[in-house]
Amino acid sequence: MSTNPQGSAEKMLQDLGKRVDELIKDLHEAKDKAKVEYADQIDDLKKGRDKIQSEIDEFRERHKERFDEIETRLDAAGKELKKAFDAAFAKKKENTE
Repeated sequence: MSTNPQGSAEKMLQDLGKRVDELIKDLHEAKDKAKVEYADQIDDLKKGRDKIQSEIDEFRERHKERFDEIETRLDAAGKELKKAFDAAFAKKKENTE
């Protein structure tokens, strides 16, 4: 009673191949399920974003002058911050060259 080692190896590889195929199938099914779950979460986030944007728009209309002033100051501060970063990175680049 001898066993054929080549036949056993081939069977083992076939079984392994079937298991890999099953895993791939399971992964695809899980991915599809995750897509549905994430789609629901994304929809909730979009609704939240829209609500916040609506509230900001309402606030902007009620406090237009003050909002414009704040926006102008934030814009100026952003530009100054960008200049500072640009200067810092320019110095760093000069030191590394």
